[in-house]
Amino acid sequence: MVKLPVHNIQGDVIESIKLSEEVFGIEPNLPVVHQALVAQLANARQGTASTKTRSQVSGGGGKPFRQKGTGRARRGSQRSPLLRGGGIIFGPKPRNYRQALPKKMRQLAMRSILSAKVTDNEIKIVDQLAFEKPRTKDVVSMMEALGINTKVLIITEEADPNIYKSARNIKDAKTLPANMINVDDMLSYKMLLLTEKSVRIIEDMLKPQPRKLVSA
Repeated sequence: MVKLPVHNIQGDVIESIKLSEEVFGIEPNLPVVHQALVAQLANARQGTASTKTRSQVSGGGGKPFRQKGTGRARRGSQRSPLLRGGGIIFGPKPRNYRQALPKKMRQLAMRSILSAKVTDNEIKIVDQLAFEKPRTKDVVSMMEALGINTKVLIITEEADPNIYKSARNIKDAKTLPANMINVDDMLSYKMLLLTEKSVRIIEDMLKPQPRKLVSA
């Protein structure tokens, strides 16, 4: 059974909650985590880099000087890749870097990361986050009260402008709603700070679905 303490924003433990073992207590599958990260980073690439070949660069198609008698190397075109301003040999062209990743593999990768962070004590849970107005000092004081002195990903139950604006000026902090968590962000930030409601949203989102039996 996986249990974690729940804090208030002053850092006091007010209760403990049980977490789903199917989401926060599995054996991490590192190969799947790696594959999911590679796919996410590849899918984020625009693939718009482009260079010109010798047939596309500007310049005349005639010989720059006569074949013999100059003592120079034989040149057939000013657009040769060997000359300044010439074409590029085997340069990049627009392409699609997208990699397909099954939904179940992506969910397994996130469950693996969450389970590893529970094992390494890299998850903090607060009862709620509610700021009346954006104030960076409130987030800083909360992090100090909770003993968070490293990069932290703050996960809320839904997008909250006040929380986002309060944390955006902190170099090592980022905020995300629970339905937007992803492999890259959870690996990039050592500590996860979740609200109690966001934990339940993540459990509902990542809990493995039972297989449907197909009748003959």
